[in-house]
Amino acid sequence: MNLPNKITVIRILMIPFFIAALLIDFPFHQPIAAALFIIAALTDSLDGYLARSRNLVTDFGKFMDPLADKLLVCSALICFVQLGSVPAWVVIVIIAREFAVTGLRTLAAADGIVIAASKWGKAKTMSQMIAIVIILFNNWPFSLINFPADTIMIYVATILTIFSGVDYFILNRKVFRSM
Repeated sequence: MNLPNKITVIRILMIPFFIAALLIDFPFHQPIAAALFIIAALTDSLDGYLARSRNLVTDFGKFMDPLADKLLVCSALICFVQLGSVPAWVVIVIIAREFAVTGLRTLAAADGIVIAASKWGKAKTMSQMIAIVIILFNNWPFSLINFPADTIMIYVATILTIFSGVDYFILNRKVFRSM
């Protein structure tokens, strides 16, 4: 297993520790959860950069890297529902989009078509991660000026999630023509 793939696996292995730090009340649990999430999120850029720059792109990485992102983001969002930080409908929309696009990619793969991440998909992931970090920090420093950055960012992420999902289906409608 090459280095980028090992980093992806480490990101997946960090998720239970992030969840425990977020949900179990112990001293400094929230900053620890935030640090774990940020480190995990940064490994996404690192493994992708290493894979492309060193010509280490593998089928395992193509499959597991986006899955690791989805597991990390969905885990955080589901925990936020439990904590009352994010409305359940937002998380349902985001997870439904992930299932739908994953299904589309699976159908395309059966026909030998690879659906690469789009600029909107990347913007969606980035907005979700930014929203999660702001929520993890309890809207700090924006709370000092009474600005609801956490609420605004989660809705921006939701809108980008919907838009990018629709975009994937429009751009890849040929997948359904073969059915």
